[in-house]
Amino acid sequence: MKAIVCTKYGPPDVLQLREVDKPTPRDDEILVKVHASTVTRGDCRIRSFTFARWFWLPGRIMYGLRKPRKKIPGCDLAGEIELVGKDVRLFKKGDRIFGYTKGVSFNGCNAEYKCLPEEGLVAMKPANMTYEEAAAVPIGGLTALHFLRKGNIQSGQKVLIYGASGSVGTFAVQLAKYFGAEVTGVCSTTNLKLVKSLGADKVIDYTKEDFTKSGQTYDAIFDTVEKTSFSRCKDSLKQGGIYLTVEWPLLQALWTSMIGSKKVILGIAPSRTEDVIFLKELIEAGNLKSVIDRCYPLEQTAEAHRYVDKGHKKGNVVITVGHDSKT
Repeated sequence: MKAIVCTKYGPPDVLQLREVDKPTPRDDEILVKVHASTVTRGDCRIRSFTFARWFWLPGRIMYGLRKPRKKIPGCDLAGEIELVGKDVRLFKKGDRIFGYTKGVSFNGCNAEYKCLPEEGLVAMKPANMTYEEAAAVPIGGLTALHFLRKGNIQSGQKVLIYGASGSVGTFAVQLAKYFGAEVTGVCSTTNLKLVKSLGADKVIDYTKEDFTKSGQTYDAIFDTVEKTSFSRCKDSLKQGGIYLTVEWPLLQALWTSMIGSKKVILGIAPSRTEDVIFLKELIEAGNLKSVIDRCYPLEQTAEAHRYVDKGHKKGNVVITVGHDSKT
């Protein structure tokens, strides 16, 4: 089968389209014929190995010393089940699914086929979404859902989403609105209309206004792009307010794990199969949609990485996977 292989750490050019062995599902796994996947900031970080200096050695031990131990990038997908293991009961051949492979390393979804555990983060694809739209849901949607639940976002609260036009941010705006919050989205000038269309009650152009100097306070501030800090935002939080951040590596902010009555929730989001199903139900009910900036064919994955590296993507960058008779 065709797959994108990361030959070493470095710029997008280290990604190459190659023929690799087609995986065989274990007894409890499904073999998915991938129709769409994504390129995320996390994929680009691991490919280029752009981490904090203190994390260099532990990171190389974790991911691979000279090149990524797992060579095929991509953490989420949408596709059709081609084969099931003998113990699989939840799915059958021909089912259209979407899902996420746990972990922060390369997980093999930028390929024509991928095996997933039956009881992993997999669910039937929303009936009202294309494969491309469905592939864009898992990472951003699950991350946003995790942090908003951890922050116990409720009806009537005021929530500010920083980076509201990104993958996590676009889902965070919609989910916070679903939970009944009054949402303020922070983004650049070109994305104001997009964020407003997702349901934000107010939008702030960070190139023209610093929300921390407005005097407005919030029940929760959610930094989805690691561009703010607790120290910068703490005066914009109400008494008992919560600062949420996807910041990683974590050491940079561990000291703020609890300061006074203003709580900090940070880290990598764990997820459950029930969460994937919950997002699917919201999508089918018309309460959630994915935002796709650009689509690239599998053979242009390096170009997709180049685009994501610029740091200005809106929502998600999707990889489409074509199949021919040789696969």
